[in-house]
Amino acid sequence: MQNFWTKIKLIFRDKSLRNRILFIFAALVVFRALASIPIPGIDVARLQEFLANNQFLGLLNIFSGGGLSNLSIVMLGVAPYITASIIMQLMTIMSERLKALYHEEGEAGKKKFSQYSRFLSVPLAVIQGFGLLLILERQGILGSLTMFDRIENIIIVTAGSLLLMWIGELISEFGIGNGISIIIFAGIVAAIPTTVSQLVFSFDISQIPLYLGFLVAAVAIIAGVVIITEAERPIPITYAKRVRGMKVYGGVSTYLPLRVNQAGVIPIIFALSILLLPQMIVNFIANIDSTIVQTVSNAVLAFLNNGWFYSTFYFLLVFLFTYFYTAVTFDPESIATNLQKSGAFIPGVRPGKSTELYIGKILTRITFVGAFFLGLIAVLPLTVQAITGITALAIGGTALLIAVSVVLDLVKKIDAQVSLREY
Repeated sequence: MQNFWTKIKLIFRDKSLRNRILFIFAALVVFRALASIPIPGIDVARLQEFLANNQFLGLLNIFSGGGLSNLSIVMLGVAPYITASIIMQLMTIMSERLKALYHEEGEAGKKKFSQYSRFLSVPLAVIQGFGLLLILERQGILGSLTMFDRIENIIIVTAGSLLLMWIGELISEFGIGNGISIIIFAGIVAAIPTTVSQLVFSFDISQIPLYLGFLVAAVAIIAGVVIITEAERPIPITYAKRVRGMKVYGGVSTYLPLRVNQAGVIPIIFALSILLLPQMIVNFIANIDSTIVQTVSNAVLAFLNNGWFYSTFYFLLVFLFTYFYTAVTFDPESIATNLQKSGAFIPGVRPGKSTELYIGKILTRITFVGAFFLGLIAVLPLTVQAITGITALAIGGTALLIAVSVVLDLVKKIDAQVSLREY
């Protein structure tokens, strides 16, 4: 505890570190101010009712940093940039040039790769903005809009998303940690007072055991998130001895850490995108006067409104996408090649192809644990609501995973800055 307070004092005494933390707070104040400015023509009562009964947009609200809950000018949040980044990473499978740019050309290559993601964010923001606004207009939330009003709103929400992306990058550059993650985290934290107030106003003394059970479960889940987020499988690595002149180099042992959850929350974003697509299509074709179209639309809506079917499908999507994204972002062949070039090897395993197969086998096994955990976390809010029947009393698995991951990353980076100044 004494060491903790010593570090806190050092943070506020060091001008550079203090300015970085104050910059984060200032940027988040600007973000929350933008999130409170609504676009024109909103029926607030219908919006709250629609979001409360819609799991898709409720979860999408997490990735908008809470901006979707009141249809603010930053209602899209950083979702277009996140989607663009995912698409660019998937493109590395099909393009050797992009793969080399991301994996082999160092910091300059990654900066150019990020620039391509920014350019791609613009059309994605336009498409997502158009789709969401059309759904909300069909639900009567935006009323009857002229073509000029629609174009105006699309331009506003696109500009808001790009502005938020820029604020996030400023936080990364002049603050501490990943700015995009911090913005999402701020939106999650901003929703806590509303959730607590809902619990207070709906409090029933007969449900005290339920609230205590919820509290115990929440602590256990947070502990599980921390353990899985930090868990890794170390693979021992030994560097061969090399003699140069009168000196001997190498001969040291280290390890290659393979994280249990390599994919983070990306599979959940993938699954949300897939689940959101049918609903958007149904809203597009809802006014078509055709028996077949209406039958298909009703069948899709019936499936989406069935909590158990939806939860099962959601779990399977998250599970499969975890394996898929891990395969895209982690290349055992590249790791094996780099180890062989640097004169390193895994004890008992031949360099080259055998090393690649060995790493791939271990990765497949530990990814199963990470995929199963992510799937449980994704459907957790739906399960809790189905069991308790209380919408406010839901352990937000996805939000919790993001919040814990961001806090752990931020604490590590602040600790690294403090250690650097201590020495």
